Amino acid sequence: MPENRNRSCDGLVAVGVVGTSWWADAMHLPALHSHAGARTVAICGRNRKNARAMADAWRIPQVYTDFNDLIERADIDAIVISTTNDSHYPIAMKALERGLHVLCEKPIAMTYGQAREMAEAAEAKGLKTLVPFTYRHMPTARYLKELIAGGYLGAPYHLNMRYYTGFAREGDYLWRFDKKIAGAGVVADLGSHFLHLAEWLYGEISAITCRLGYSVPRPALDPQGNPYEVLDDSCMLTLEFAAGALGMIHCTAVCYEDSPFGQTHHMEFHGSQGTLYSFTDWDKTQQVRGARVGEGMIRDLPIPDHIWGGARRDTVHNTYRDMFRSEDHMIRGFINGIISDRALSPDFHDGARMQRLISAAVQSHETGRRVEVVSIRA
Repeated sequence: MPENRNRSCDGLVAVGVVGTSWWADAMHLPALHSHAGARTVAICGRNRKNARAMADAWRIPQVYTDFNDLIERADIDAIVISTTNDSHYPIAMKALERGLHVLCEKPIAMTYGQAREMAEAAEAKGLKTLVPFTYRHMPTARYLKELIAGGYLGAPYHLNMRYYTGFAREGDYLWRFDKKIAGAGVVADLGSHFLHLAEWLYGEISAITCRLGYSVPRPALDPQGNPYEVLDDSCMLTLEFAAGALGMIHCTAVCYEDSPFGQTHHMEFHGSQGTLYSFTDWDKTQQVRGARVGEGMIRDLPIPDHIWGGARRDTVHNTYRDMFRSEDHMIRGFINGIISDRALSPDFHDGARMQRLISAAVQSHETGRRVEVVSIRA
């Protein structure tokens, strides 16, 4: 049995949230609020005024400004970590030490060694962990998984995945491009999403060749007036899969994408028996198309009802909201896993795996060489 404290007297999973970002407000807290089996009892933010405002908005009784205080004093079963990358490891390790189940945003640590330590600590205590690789839960991705696992492609030959967004076009300071806070740039922020999807769909990646891009100049000093190392705003990855397939991933935060969500996703998959294409414009299109050998031209493959569940289909953003606020994916799945004592995926082992791939990609860029993933040890 896990070593966490007993469930609260009302039988609900008591949750503490660390972080008061827009993401916590838009996704984590609405999902927790709508779950009949969860109760958000504490929130922590460095700025007490902001934390108090969010607590008032979501009727959260306890407010902290130090995560150590929340973990030690709040009577909780689980914690959600929605903070900057450099804080994930210390918060998670403290929570695991106290016997709490942990959901942590990706990348879960600054190094593969830290991430592996987190995964091993959770496993040793029998605690549930989850890493919210959000795009895995969207209808297009889950339908692609179903088709590929069902043999639609036959033997996979190669894939091409492109993630275009423009949040970094202005050239201002963003902590996501500050190495001491983020650890790695777009290759970790966006690339981890598509690296996870690539392995989920095609199996283990054995080697990576990477080139990182620095397209938009940024301030030499952070908001406190300190110099910092500026990280990549785009990346191009060439992948070698253990089963023999090849892949390419291109992620960039400096594209102009005229869509309500400011991004587009493009995916192509080819194999011995067929081809699949997926395109999401983050407006009204979330599409899967394909053809198998002998079946004629590429055609639409409507996403089945069992994939959609109860999510709205009118806009991609409404689907996105529903998948995480009312359907049992991501944080709602995390709560369900705690209640039913079932394994969760992607967990900290999956998070550590992505950290290993990110480290391989960065090392490839720095050395100008192909890197075998097994060579990454720390």
